[in-house]
Amino acid sequence: MLVNYYRKLEKGFTLIEVMLAMAVFSIAGIAILGTAETNARNLGYLESKILANWVASNQLVEITLDDTWPPKNNKKGKVELAGLEWFWQQKVVKTTDKDMRAIVLEVRLDEKDPSALTSLMTYISKQNK
Repeated sequence: MLVNYYRKLEKGFTLIEVMLAMAVFSIAGIAILGTAETNARNLGYLESKILANWVASNQLVEITLDDTWPPKNNKKGKVELAGLEWFWQQKVVKTTDKDMRAIVLEVRLDEKDPSALTSLMTYISKQNK
């Protein structure tokens, strides 16, 4: 008699409880997948930014080693790094000191892209030339 009593108390999950648990787990899974996708996209963007900064740094070093004064304005070029072709453009900006110029170097993955992926600036002086 006691065995029958315990069997009546043993009940499984109802259909509503199972469906509610599945709904909670599916919402959590969708949220996790969305976060993983966003992180993967941001990782690719950060990698591009780092490589673009390397390209810009390398070009600024070349500019500082060049002996011409003043540096050529709107000079453009392309370089390959990490299997990608990068397009760069240097802009020379006059400063209040006639013996000093600011050099802004912009780097893009697409030459026609209106916004640069990165932009670095340095100053050079006539005394160094």
